[in-house]
Amino acid sequence: MSRAGHAAPAPDYLQPYHDAHQRRAQGAEALLYPDRRAQFVRLEAIARHCPLAGLHVLDAGCGRAELLGLLLARGMAPARYTGLEALPWLARAARRRRYPRCTIVEADFVRAPERLRAGADAVVFSGSLNLLPSRQFYRTLRAAWAATNCWLAFNYLCSPVEAGDPWLHWHRRRTVVAFLRRSGAHFRVYDGYADGGDCTVVMRRRRAPPPPLPTAARAPRRAPAAAAPPRAPARRSRARG
Repeated sequence: MSRAGHAAPAPDYLQPYHDAHQRRAQGAEALLYPDRRAQFVRLEAIARHCPLAGLHVLDAGCGRAELLGLLLARGMAPARYTGLEALPWLARAARRRRYPRCTIVEADFVRAPERLRAGADAVVFSGSLNLLPSRQFYRTLRAAWAATNCWLAFNYLCSPVEAGDPWLHWHRRRTVVAFLRRSGAHFRVYDGYADGGDCTVVMRRRRAPPPPLPTAARAPRRAPAAAAPPRAPARRSRARG
């Protein structure tokens, strides 16, 4: 609050969410997605390519904790979930879902990047970087990479195809890949799920331990390990680290 008792103006990267809230936008539109599919293909890309089951996951810009709902529905429950959400009405909506082992923290990770340092095994951004210009985008990624114990997963707009609205920012793929290489991480870049205008990046520390299996999925002692079913090859770009 300001000294005069009025709410301080929202930063540029949050103002479109306030505008959507003022016009009573619902569902995916309240999160600035054109429809539910546009939101969930991004969530699914992260869930598919980053092993989050059994980990402490920090979801930065968590909205209504849709990522956690997806993970639980797929039997990929994290050991613990921490959601950071700067918008109070979304933080309240996430808390009302009463998911197990879930903590929702009202915090702006751009203005307060120290809130990313929660001791998480994986830090995730799904759609929450799309309103950040380059300086804030890379500063946030550096803070998140410093904060995570093992994994950092994020998606971003990689061409003007998906960045038609004036508040959206896209970033050149080669510039993002150069940042990834400088980080010293193992990384993969995935695309093809959003008409070519969006990429998902999964970074891993080079000496990170393999993710634990969820408790329910652990094989009994001395039992032979079951063979995993074959998986269709994931589409990924040539960029890798």
